[in-house]
Amino acid sequence: MTVATSVAPARDVQLRIRGLRIHAQVHGEGEPLLLYSGIWGEVRLWERLLPHLAGFQTIAFDPPGIGRSQRPPYPLSMWSLAEMGTVVLDEFGIKSAHVLGVSFGGAVAQQMAFSHSSRVRRLVLVSTSFGGFAMPGNLEALWHFIHPRSYHPERLEQVAGAMFGGRLRSEPELIRSMHIRRPTDTLATLYRMAGLIGWTSLPWMWTIGQPTLVLAGDDDPVTPLVNHRVIAALIPGARLHTVPGGGHLMLLDSAAQLGPVITRFLREG
Repeated sequence: MTVATSVAPARDVQLRIRGLRIHAQVHGEGEPLLLYSGIWGEVRLWERLLPHLAGFQTIAFDPPGIGRSQRPPYPLSMWSLAEMGTVVLDEFGIKSAHVLGVSFGGAVAQQMAFSHSSRVRRLVLVSTSFGGFAMPGNLEALWHFIHPRSYHPERLEQVAGAMFGGRLRSEPELIRSMHIRRPTDTLATLYRMAGLIGWTSLPWMWTIGQPTLVLAGDDDPVTPLVNHRVIAALIPGARLHTVPGGGHLMLLDSAAQLGPVITRFLREG
């Protein structure tokens, strides 16, 4: 399979996994890096970060029911979502990869590191949580996050600061280039959120053996910093990197700053 170079455009690939049509995207060359996006995140969400991941072959995909991937016939558990990541790697002939998960994707990444440990080389968890028993986010931010009207283009720019914190408080116009949108399919929305119901990594987080980097902003109204401190404390040898003034979308609004932090960590292996 031919892989695009780091300066070439990302390459779109249509996969057939467990009877579902899954849209994937490959970019760059080098060690494989599997990307898990946030709860509504499509592959286009990574555009701002990809130029700063030179030296790695990134593999991203629209989760079932999101973007150009087909909605599943029933909600998928966190375990099933993590297993889908391993099948995506299989489709590209990759035995193991570094794994980066942001927000909801960070939960999927934790599950994959636990359930399929041999497939994960190094783990990067960004703006995420450990599910049940975690410190909840700011109520105003969570309300904007789940409300459909918040994602209308004009409205999104108005609420971006309160919704995501960080640079978007002073530069809300940045949200225009981040491809943030909520699924128009209500059932797909509910199915996607169902993966979090009853899920927590708290009981087994201490068994994650992969070298782990935890990236957190101290102005994240969705996943408060304390949750990242717990994750870094419970995963053996995990490293916490806190971004002053960083919000929930710091990986996108400050990609040039955080990309090198991620690549340095991954190259240590």
